[in-house]
Amino acid sequence: MAATFASPSTVVGLGSTTSLSSTPAKKTSLSSGFLKSRVTARNPLRLAGASGGKFTCFERDWLRTDLNVIGFGLIGWLAPSSIPAIDGKSLTGLFFESIGTELSQFPTPPPLTSQFWLWLVLWHLGLFITLTFGQIGFKGRTEEYF
Repeated sequence: MAATFASPSTVVGLGSTTSLSSTPAKKTSLSSGFLKSRVTARNPLRLAGASGGKFTCFERDWLRTDLNVIGFGLIGWLAPSSIPAIDGKSLTGLFFESIGTELSQFPTPPPLTSQFWLWLVLWHLGLFITLTFGQIGFKGRTEEYF
C-alpha cells in the first residue's frame, strides 16, 4: 500500500496528456478573433536591454518635484490660515504664538494638554493637504489630464 502512494503518477484532467480511454487523445485547435495567439511569458527581470540593464518599476523622476508647487502651495495655505477667524486670531498667529510660549520654557517639552499640539497638527495638516492638491492640480494641468 505504501508503494502505491510513493510511486509518481499524473492526475488526469485539464492540462494532462493522459486520457481515461485507451484511444489516443486528439489535440483540437480552437481559433477565434477574440483569442490571442499563445505567447511565452517573459520575466521582466531578465530583460537585459529594458532600462540599460536595470529593472525599474517607476520612472526615475517619479515625484516630479517642481518649486512652483511648493511656492504657490505655501502661499496658498498662508493666505487663508492668516485670516483672523478663531476668536479674532488667525491659525498661523495662534500657532506661532504657541511656539513662542513653548520656547520660553525651552528645556521642558510642552505638556500634552498644551494648545501647541492642536495648532501644530491643524496648521501642518492644512499645509500638506494644500500641497497635495497643488501637486495634483499643477501636474494634472501640465500633463493635460484635465
